[in-house]
Amino acid sequence: MNTKRIVYLMLNEAGIGLVLVLLCFLFSYFVPAFASINNISNIFTQISINTVIAVGMTFVILLGGIDLSVGSVLALCTILAGLVITEKSLPPGSAIFLAVLASMAAGMACGLFNGWVCERWKIHSFVVTLGMLNMARGAALQVSGSRTIFSFPRAFNSFGTLSCFGIPVIFMMAILLVAVGHFILEKTVFGRMIYAIGNNEEAVRLSGHNTKIYKVAAFVICGATVGMAAILYMLRLNIASPILGNGFELSAIAAVVIGGTSMSGGKGSLMGTLFGAAIIGVLNNGLLLLGMSDFARQIVTGAIIVGAVVLDTYRAKLSLTLS
Repeated sequence: MNTKRIVYLMLNEAGIGLVLVLLCFLFSYFVPAFASINNISNIFTQISINTVIAVGMTFVILLGGIDLSVGSVLALCTILAGLVITEKSLPPGSAIFLAVLASMAAGMACGLFNGWVCERWKIHSFVVTLGMLNMARGAALQVSGSRTIFSFPRAFNSFGTLSCFGIPVIFMMAILLVAVGHFILEKTVFGRMIYAIGNNEEAVRLSGHNTKIYKVAAFVICGATVGMAAILYMLRLNIASPILGNGFELSAIAAVVIGGTSMSGGKGSLMGTLFGAAIIGVLNNGLLLLGMSDFARQIVTGAIIVGAVVLDTYRAKLSLTLS
């Protein structure tokens, strides 16, 4: 096996998993508290929301697109869900159920708008979702009156703190979503079409398939995962606020790209995305335990994003060389 092939393998899932393990060993060595049961549980909780958003983002990036609106859409989803769940005229069970539906519906509606505009007028998703970023944030502020919503039903708050064998339930929900998404991408016709369109959309179109449907569907899926992430956020912090979600789009994109998904589309997996989200979560937690300030950690996160894009470019060149 030549050197280039070894490097290429190291930049894919196996190598990403190895980096995650090495990071855990390093932080455990320098900060013994990192490996404690409580801290590991905290890491699982912290990466849950980013993992869920990154699942939907993976579908979009596999098509060669991007969604910059996920953070603002999450804020809008929490506000709509928060208004429903705190409605006094509804019994707690119905309020929780309708709040989940409201959050998912709002996320999917925003995703449908993004995908439809992109395909109807052939506008790059960067521009459309940048516009949705402002629209959703403004809508969240307008609907909420710029106020934070809290005092959710006790059953809802209690569910957010549940754990099974020390593993937070919200993390288990995120893993379940990754498994479902992985099955869709790897075992269904829809998933194969996502990869095919990302690799060569024109060839798929000429073979008689309507690529627009799949591309719009990917944005709807992304919106649905944002709606789910909004509920997980509310479960975790017990609040809904119009200023939530700032920077979430960057973390999600970083998780997807670090996980090996190509920004040009057609290559990647949800297992890699899970590893990417875990790496970001471990880094943030470990650096915090080392005493690094929030500002310094933002610098590190930004550097990671730039580095991930550079690695993606290098990975694509190696792939062409080895093919």
